[in-house]
Amino acid sequence: MAVRVALLRGVNVSGAGKLPMAEFRDMLSGMGLGAVRTYIQSGNAVFESDLAAPELEARIGDAVAERFGFRRDVFVLSVEEIAAALTDHPFAGAEPKLVHVIFLRETPTPDEAALRALAEPGDGWHIGPRRFTLSTPGGFGTSKLAEKLPKLLPAPTTARNLRTIAALHEMILAQA
Repeated sequence: MAVRVALLRGVNVSGAGKLPMAEFRDMLSGMGLGAVRTYIQSGNAVFESDLAAPELEARIGDAVAERFGFRRDVFVLSVEEIAAALTDHPFAGAEPKLVHVIFLRETPTPDEAALRALAEPGDGWHIGPRRFTLSTPGGFGTSKLAEKLPKLLPAPTTARNLRTIAALHEMILAQA
C-alpha cells in the first residue's frame, strides 16, 4: 500500500469545523485506510491506501460530512509531493514557521504584478506543481500578500507551514 497524506482545509479554526483527531483517526481507519496517524489539530493525517488521490479526497470529504456534519476541502498528497514541498523552493534558510506552502488542485499562474504590489520587503514566492510557496519574513498573519492570496490563486486551497510539512514528512519516513 502507498503512504498518503490528507490535508483538510479549515478544521478546528476559531471554533469552526470541529474535528476531534481521535474520532477522525477512527473514521479513517473505519474506511479501510491503514496505519492512520494524525498530526496536531488542524486536519493532517498520514495513512496507507492503494486508492487514487481523487477517490480518497471524495471519500474522506463525504465521510467527514456524514460523521461531523460539515464539508471541507480535502487534499491527498503522495510521499513525493510532500518531499518536494519541503525542498522545491528557494527558502531553505528561512524560519520554517514563516514559509507556507499553499496546495492547490492545479498549478497556479497568478498575476505577478499583483503579487509584487502586495509584497512586503523580503516577501518571496515560488510556484511549483499544484502549489504556491510563500515566504513572509515579517509574519504570515500580518502579510498583505498572504491575506489577499486566496483571491489571486484558483480555489480550493489549503496551506501548511514548513514546520508542519516537515513533521508530516518525518511521520511518513517512520511509517515506511
